[in-house]
Amino acid sequence: MHLKNLSLLHFKNYADASIVFSESVNAFVGSNGAGKTNLLDAIHYLCLCKSYFNPVDVQQIRRGEELFLIQGDFERNGANEKISCGLKRGHKKQFKRNKKEYVKLADHIGLFPVVMITPNDSALILEGSEERRRFMDNVISQTDAAYLDELIAYNRHLLNRNALLKQIAETRRYDPALLEIYDEQLVASGNRLFDKRRAFMDHFIPYFDKYYAFLTGGGEAVQLGYYSQLNEASFAQLLINTADKDRALERTTTGIHKDDLLFHIHGDMQLKKFGSQGQQKSFLIALKLAQYAYLQQHKGFKPLLLLDDIFDKLDDQRIHKLMEMVSHHDFGQIFITDTGKERVRFIFNSIGVDVHLFDVENGTVHSHA
Repeated sequence: MHLKNLSLLHFKNYADASIVFSESVNAFVGSNGAGKTNLLDAIHYLCLCKSYFNPVDVQQIRRGEELFLIQGDFERNGANEKISCGLKRGHKKQFKRNKKEYVKLADHIGLFPVVMITPNDSALILEGSEERRRFMDNVISQTDAAYLDELIAYNRHLLNRNALLKQIAETRRYDPALLEIYDEQLVASGNRLFDKRRAFMDHFIPYFDKYYAFLTGGGEAVQLGYYSQLNEASFAQLLINTADKDRALERTTTGIHKDDLLFHIHGDMQLKKFGSQGQQKSFLIALKLAQYAYLQQHKGFKPLLLLDDIFDKLDDQRIHKLMEMVSHHDFGQIFITDTGKERVRFIFNSIGVDVHLFDVENGTVHSHA
């Protein structure tokens, strides 16, 4: 699979732009604030129906304009696929495949798999468990449409149960039969998600171990793990154990919405506290490359790889290893942003790989001869 071209109208800082891509490595070079990352985000939109950085669609419309439109032609399994995403202020987002609008955006997820690596990914290490669950859910959802439906159902059941707990506290009227129904719905949905997450991690961790060892030369010991309260007891039993606490706090305090990924270094030391910036960056990149490998295995073709300003905080050895790996091994079309044109040229010349350069300046893009 590859993206043949991209056109933008009133998207972020772009008034109008049209770009034709190489099937291998494409690099957007220019100063900070020129709009390089916005091009990657537009590609992300076409693949996953949303921005990687900002969940509010209307904020992607260029200042002073009434709408934005993103269009791109993909080649996938020998067929041409035209994807478009548009939004007009005050209207619903329109997402189309081959000029036919989706009834449900979730039906698009996974058709055009993508992996994005950005400096913002540090939130996976530094922020709370919600970020890490979102990462896990994103990967599984691109390979399992039923998982996304189940996740939506679980969150709905959780919302209903929490509303009932709040109502019990406000009215002081406890209806055990109704709570039992909500518990059964939550447990059934939660167990299915737990089984899928556990199976996913069993496949995912070996990929992560392989890529981290490659990036670091095998000289650093790190561990990726999966934490869930459901590893300690059945979901039904956990709800029984926390029944009084849940009623006191008016919310569900146990379940798969408390799951987390564990990032450790040198045994049981938290990467967040004890890992250097280089180690944290390598950990994040290994996570994303493992995501890529997992998606490729389950989809049967290569996803797009978007690398936003990833040379920052990586030493020359890790940069060289990373670029050598993604350019020569099991990777397909790649999009990179960087501020240094000569640095990009030097890196790819040193590993003998052609790169298509695009100069980006103030919302304009020019192919560099």
